[in-house]
Amino acid sequence: MTGIIFSIIAGAAMSFQGVFNTRLSDEIGLFESNMFVQGTAFVLSLIALLIAGKGSFSGFGDANIVYKLGGVLGIVITITVMLGIKNLSPALSISIILVSQLLVAAAIDAFGLFGQEKVAFGWNKWVAAAMMIGGVCLFKWK
Repeated sequence: MTGIIFSIIAGAAMSFQGVFNTRLSDEIGLFESNMFVQGTAFVLSLIALLIAGKGSFSGFGDANIVYKLGGVLGIVITITVMLGIKNLSPALSISIILVSQLLVAAAIDAFGLFGQEKVAFGWNKWVAAAMMIGGVCLFKWK
C-alpha cells in the first residue's frame, strides 16, 4: 500500500511540476526556469542528505556508468515536459508521458534490463497498454 500512495503522490507532483515549470518558463525562459528547478532540487537534496543521509559515496566509482545518467535525464525530463505541456495541454501531454512511461517500464520489466527481475508481459498487459493509448486518442478527439 505504501508503494501505491507514493506513486499517487509522485504522479500528482509531476503534473503540478510540469505546469508550474512551463508557466515559469513563460516568464523567465526555458533554460532559465530549468536552471532554477534543478538548482532548487540540488539545494533541497543536499539539505536532505545532511539531515537524513545514511549511505556512502564510497561505491560511486564502482557503479555502472549508465546508472549515473540519472542527472542527465533530469534535464531531459524537465525540458521535454515543459515543451510538451506548452505545445499540447497539461492533460494531453501528461497522458502521452504516462503511456510512454508505461511502455518503457514494461520493456525494462519484460527484458530484465538494468538488473531488474524479468516480469512477463502477457496479453493482459498488451490489452491494458492498448486501452491507455486508445484513451489518449479519445481524450484528444474533438
